[in-house]
Amino acid sequence: MSGAAQVTGLAPEKIETVLGLFKAAGHDEVSPPILQPADVFLDLTGEDIRRRLYLTSGTDGLDLCLRPDFTIPVCRHHLAQEAVKLPAAYCYNGPVFRQRPDGLGEIPQLGAESLGRTDTAEADADLLALSVKALEEFGLSDIVIRIGDETLFAAVLEGLDLPTVWRRRLRDLFGETDRLTAAITRMAGASSSDDDSRDVRLGFLSALEGADPEAAHAVVEDLLSIAGISAVGGRTPSEIADRFLEQAALASGARGHDKAAETLSAYLALKADGASAAGILRDFSRAFGLGLDTPIAAFEQRLAALEAKGIDPARLTFAAEFGRRLDYYSGFVFEIHAVNPPVEGPLVGGGRYDKLVTLLGAEDDVPAIGFSMWLDRIAASVRS
Repeated sequence: MSGAAQVTGLAPEKIETVLGLFKAAGHDEVSPPILQPADVFLDLTGEDIRRRLYLTSGTDGLDLCLRPDFTIPVCRHHLAQEAVKLPAAYCYNGPVFRQRPDGLGEIPQLGAESLGRTDTAEADADLLALSVKALEEFGLSDIVIRIGDETLFAAVLEGLDLPTVWRRRLRDLFGETDRLTAAITRMAGASSSDDDSRDVRLGFLSALEGADPEAAHAVVEDLLSIAGISAVGGRTPSEIADRFLEQAALASGARGHDKAAETLSAYLALKADGASAAGILRDFSRAFGLGLDTPIAAFEQRLAALEAKGIDPARLTFAAEFGRRLDYYSGFVFEIHAVNPPVEGPLVGGGRYDKLVTLLGAEDDVPAIGFSMWLDRIAASVRS
């Protein structure tokens, strides 16, 4: 019996059937090492995963972690091949490890990744349709498919008169709705729930504001050294210093952006089924004078490709605020939930990560998309 079957109670033949489905679609099965270099995940996965890593050290002093996801290890496996060819497609079956407040931190997953396809809309449709077929193999067809698109959010940001540091900060927060809303409120000059803690730091940030970046960086690192702090939440003193400098820049520009805040709030409130989504996006674009024709056309092309795969756009739920909490996602994202879930969380989560393979060392940009299936949640849904 496979490890996934032992943990979830799913029949091993069902897992093998789904793996067979992935392989028939052209995905080669791989099994990346469980121990991975920690710095890659600290840099590329975001706050949520970073604070849930299982960390250790090798005999050579290298910081290691138990793999918290498969996407980065699969991409590293791809780049380690002697003759890297594109397009390439992979699938996997095994545990990932994330600290959780309740239950085991060992989470069984199946998934598939597609690297290097330039027919972006068709690749998106193929991977989403493949995940739906996989759920059907497990006996789950009563599902909700939620979609979002960071490319649209980025295009809205580019159309606003905002300082670069604010554009970067807001894009980093995309997918974390509460934090993003608080940042937009602050950007407009209104008070937010974190004002008290922010006031405590105000004097220090004001001192950093406008200072020579190298000198300010050195001051922060010296203060951390005096305090005996070598790392916080996986960040080095240098990274913490960068964060303080960014906070100083944000504090200096946290007023007078009412119009941008109004536009962003209106955009993030947009919700529709897939068949109606392009229409409400165009209405929004016209109402606020934004040039969103290109990303909306790409959005429609993806919907057409999904319809050609047998997925009715009206079956999809689009939410402009929806993003996934991993920093490497860069465009189309999706999650699949049970209609009446016995446990919280998606059965499937995935999306496009067109910059990740380059960040990991590829010489050229590599368009990529993939998804992971949470087998413990699938098993609970099958039993309910």
